[in-house]
Amino acid sequence: MTTLGDEFGQIDIYLFDQLLRQRIQPGMRVLDAGSGHGRNLVYLLRHGFDVSAVDRSPGATAKVAALAAQLAPSLPSTQFRTEALESLSFPDTSFDLVVCSAVLHFADDAAHFEAMVGELWRVLAPGGLLFARLASSIGIETRVVSLGGGRYHLPDGSDRYLVDEAQLLTLTERVGGTLADPIKTTNVQGQRCMTTWVVRKPTA
Repeated sequence: MTTLGDEFGQIDIYLFDQLLRQRIQPGMRVLDAGSGHGRNLVYLLRHGFDVSAVDRSPGATAKVAALAAQLAPSLPSTQFRTEALESLSFPDTSFDLVVCSAVLHFADDAAHFEAMVGELWRVLAPGGLLFARLASSIGIETRVVSLGGGRYHLPDGSDRYLVDEAQLLTLTERVGGTLADPIKTTNVQGQRCMTTWVVRKPTA
């Protein structure tokens, strides 16, 4: 018997929400930017999506390529690449959906963060959707300690690059996108906050 775990893997619940609302349709060209071992890709690979993935870790890339070979053997192995988000090798407007879950908060500083977002936006096709989940200071502003350059020490003991709502709204306007959803933030018992940022690229 197929379980929900078999069907969907460990998919981000907010990405699952986009599936439920039918914003993600079979046949779409999808890039998982910072894919890890492919936890967000199981359903997409099973259901005819044209999936590509990048990660800085060769081991992670190998895991995703093996997962794709098992679930979607028709996909070329060249679509699974070891590379940094700020220097993607894919051509402009290659994807209808770009997923970047729990990656952007590893930016070294503001310039690195904006370089990564710039690349994600570059490879996104007109009318496409950028789905990002990233750490933020929203709701824990008084509990984080600045390390400089947009990086902070969090109550959970980690150091992350953090965004706030104003920064995301300004960035959305600067790239010419529109919010597909309101900015949503989950506060994990005051220890860290994760924000969902979903942006639609204009068609022209």
